[in-house]
Amino acid sequence: MDGADVLGFWAVSIVFVLAPGADWAYAISAGIRGRVILPAVGGMLFGHLIATMLVAAGVGALLASAPDLLGVLRIAGGTYLLWLGIMTFTRPAAPHESAQSVAGNSRARWLWKGIGVSGLNPKVMLLFLALLPQFTSRAAAWPVWAQSAALGLLHVATCAVVYLAVAVTAQRVLAARPAAAKLVSRVSAVVMAALGAALVVEQLLV
Repeated sequence: MDGADVLGFWAVSIVFVLAPGADWAYAISAGIRGRVILPAVGGMLFGHLIATMLVAAGVGALLASAPDLLGVLRIAGGTYLLWLGIMTFTRPAAPHESAQSVAGNSRARWLWKGIGVSGLNPKVMLLFLALLPQFTSRAAAWPVWAQSAALGLLHVATCAVVYLAVAVTAQRVLAARPAAAKLVSRVSAVVMAALGAALVVEQLLV
């Protein structure tokens, strides 16, 4: 695989990951709660990993060639982000939650919600379905599926660094500021809900 292609894709990947969106909002919400950082970030990374495996298996090309199915997935993703944003707004995160509260808001739920946030994120769909294939080549020594898998894993590693940094920073900055933590949590919720609503409306108007 050409080193220039790897660096080119990595540059695009970094731009996508550093652009605040639903993934950042979710990482911030998890960071405020603290105890759910690892499952929340792990869930988002697993969602990216699933996207990587689907593209490597050729499912990405199939989805890209089926606009109706892709539209349904976008509406599902937008609806999920809208719902998650509303739930987060009505129950904003707060630092120093009790162990009982965290147990009631189980780590497994944060893991699954994280998978949904990344797996149904329009940014992820765009990166994997539209951009990643442009950095693979049938003339390369590696088969296309292996190139796709390697580039996808590079993206997952980049996501891991950035999402953990965002969550830990939120935890440290807001840990002693409950009022600020609630405000930031609600702002993050509005971001998720707005992105979800915009995605649904845009798809319905197509």
